[in-house]
Formats: sequence, C-alpha cells, structure tokens
Amino acid sequence: MKTKTILGMTVTAAALLAAGCTVGPNYAKPHVDAPAVYRGAPTQKAASAATVSLGDEKWQQVFRDPQLQALIRTALQQNYDVRIAAANILAAQAELGLTHSEELPSAAAQAGANDQRQSRSKFFGPYTTSSNQLGLGAAWDLDFWGKYRRATEAARAQLLGAEWAQREVESTLVASVAAGYFQLRELDQQLAIARRTLASRKDSLHLTQVLAQHGATSELDVRQAEQLVYAAAESIPDLQRRIAQQEDAISVLVGRNPAAVTRGLTLTAQPLDLNVPAGLPSSLLERRPDIRAAEQQIVAANARIGVAKAAYFPDIKLTAVGGFATSALTGLFSGGAGTWNFGGSLTEPLYVGGSLKNTVRLAEAQRQQALLRYKQTVQNAFREVSDALAGLQRNQEFLQQQKLLTQSAQAATKLSRMRYQGGAASYLEVLDSETRDFSAQLTLAQAQLNQELSLVELYRALGGGWQQ
Repeated sequence: MKTKTILGMTVTAAALLAAGCTVGPNYAKPHVDAPAVYRGAPTQKAASAATVSLGDEKWQQVFRDPQLQALIRTALQQNYDVRIAAANILAAQAELGLTHSEELPSAAAQAGANDQRQSRSKFFGPYTTSSNQLGLGAAWDLDFWGKYRRATEAARAQLLGAEWAQREVESTLVASVAAGYFQLRELDQQLAIARRTLASRKDSLHLTQVLAQHGATSELDVRQAEQLVYAAAESIPDLQRRIAQQEDAISVLVGRNPAAVTRGLTLTAQPLDLNVPAGLPSSLLERRPDIRAAEQQIVAANARIGVAKAAYFPDIKLTAVGGFATSALTGLFSGGAGTWNFGGSLTEPLYVGGSLKNTVRLAEAQRQQALLRYKQTVQNAFREVSDALAGLQRNQEFLQQQKLLTQSAQAATKLSRMRYQGGAASYLEVLDSETRDFSAQLTLAQAQLNQELSLVELYRALGGGWQQ
C-alpha cells in the first residue's frame, strides 16, 4: 500500500509538471538596422571579398613582432582584469547551479533519540519516557508555472554574458598592449632622432667656434649654434622620462611590477598589412564580444519577467516523510515501527499591496533598459569601425605627405649649411633650417605611430583580439 501511494504521488507530480506552462515572454532576437557597408570602407572588388574581415583574424596573425606577441601572451595569462573576468565566470557558474537546484526536489535524513524521567508529583509517581526515530523526508516545490525555469534561463544568460565580457576584456587588452608597445617604439625612435641631431649640432657648433676664432664668423653665430645644441639636448631627458613611464604602463598591463620592457622590431619595421578588409557590418553583431554580452543581458531581463509573472499563480508544494519511530531502540526496525505521511499545499496570493504588479513592471522596464543599451552598443560599434577606417586612410595620406616634408627639410638643412660655409648665408638661416628639420623628423615618427595605432583600433573595433 505504501509503495503504491508513493508511486501514485510521483506519477501525479510528473503529470502536473508535464501539463504545466512557462509564463512570460519567450526571447526574440532584437532587430537592428545594420548598414550595408561601413562608412569609409574601401570599395570591394568582389562581393565575396566583403565577407572577409580583419576582425576574424587571430591576434598572432595581425601582430607579428615576436616580442610583442610574447607581451600579449603574458598579459592574457597574468593581467588582473582578465583574471577578475575569469573569476566572474566562476561566480556565474555557481549562481546558475544554485538557481537550477531550485527546480529539483530536496531530501534530508533525520534521526533522533530522547529519554526523559519525570519525578514524583502530587498526583503521579515517577516515570520514564523514551522516543527514538529514524526517517527520510523530501519536499518538492513544483515548478508548474515555470518560475524556476525562467530563473535558470536568466542565470544561464548571465553566465554567457560573463563569458563574453571576459572576451571583451581580452580584446581590449590585446589592443592596449599592442598600442602601448608601438608608442614605446615611437618614443625610442624620437630619442634616436634627438641623439643623432644632438651629435650633428655639436659638430656644427665646434665648426662655428673654429671659424669664430679665426675671425671668419661672428660671436652671434656661435651663440645661435649653441641654441641648437641645447634645444636638442633638453628633449632627451624628457623622452627618457616618457619611455620609463611607458615601460611601467606596459608592465602593469602584462601583470608585472614596473620594469624595463624588451624591444623587438623598430616601429618602421613592423610587418603590418594596412590593406585590410572590414567585412560586412551585419557580421559585427556576432563577432564583437561587447555586443554579444549586451544581448545576453536582454535574455536575462526577458526571463525575469516570467519569474515576476509566475508570482501571480498558486505555489504548489509536495512533502513526504517516511521512516521508523518507537519508544524502544531495540524495536526501531520492527514491523509496527514504520511511519510515513504525504502532504501537499497550495498558496495563492490574494492581496500584497500591488507588489506583484510593480514587480512585473520593474522587470519589463529592466528589459527595455537592456534592449536600449544593446542598441546603443551596436550603434557605437558601427561608429568605432567607421572612425577607425577613416583614421587609417587619412593617417596613411598624412604619413606620405610628412615623408615628403621631412625629405625637403633635410635637403634644406644640408643646403643651408653649405651656403653658410661658403659665406652666402648667415647662421640664422642654418638655425631656421635645423629647427624645421628636427621638428619634421619628430612629426614623421608620430605619423608612423598614428598609422600603427589606426590599425590596432580598427582590429579592436571589428571585434578581433579574443580569438585564440
């Protein structure tokens, strides 16, 4: 009889769950008005070429300097932001497990023994009582309306969101390390220019001093030559300071204490392909980790509406307890010591001061917030790609013009020195030419850096960097 009752209760519970429904809206992917092509993207020669994107490439294929690759690998292993993101995933996994456990029955074993002696009273003599029990209890909150299933759906979306958030951290980190490394190499290049210029100007100053000693030039020319030397010399300590600070910044990115950074290729020797395809804008929605993470927030918020709506309906709980109870421990397992009971309860909220309605409204408002943040993230992504494409193209054009300007400035400096040594020009002309030449070389180094940074930004904006 006991076995039949348990079987009947189990079949009834299973039938109730099978007949139950999941309240709340099912998730539908939001519509996004994606442009056909990125603004500023170069014209594709073939339609099939548009499906290829720089963002699909692994970072090892984009940044091929061996030393830069070593820095990125170390950063992905040791950077604290990446490690925090990994810990967030572990927390989300535990949260999912806790939420999912609410869908399942719970069981607990219990045992107890109690002996009590009552002393003599006015009406009764002394007596002793004993109570011994051993049992197993179970409880099940039937998820008839899908409250726990919706909560699990939300927790699973939070887990996926945490995983995509980690990939966004990795993508940003790869771009930050690459940009920081290129900035360091540009500062190295500026320092080399300053040192070469200082050495050249010291030679010029020595020549001017010799000419002044023999009366071939004035003391004013000597003072002007000294100005050129001092101008080049004063830039060196400042560049050394900036280099040390940039090394410290890179060290922190790779998860190490501030220290010197080993160099690889020079800035101009970086093997970077600047003729890169952007791909289709629609594919950006699937590639960019921040967009995917924002979408999972919509999924979670949408599921919480179901959790809120399920509170309107009755809460059905089943309980069961079975075991043995007797006054004598030796008879605990005898035939007459068995005991069991089954029960069920149904709780229906009648009046809670409007809290249920406002809980649903809150959940719906939070879904709308998540949807708007998602669309904002998508729009910003399109803008970042467009800005990066414009920056890459214009920086290439600027670099070409700056190269011509630098060549012209170097030729003018050489010519002004020859004119001065031949007595056809004053040292003021040399001073002006030297100043323009030095400035042009430094600007050229900055232009080369801007070109590299444009490619880094385009790669990050297209969602690249987290692919391992």
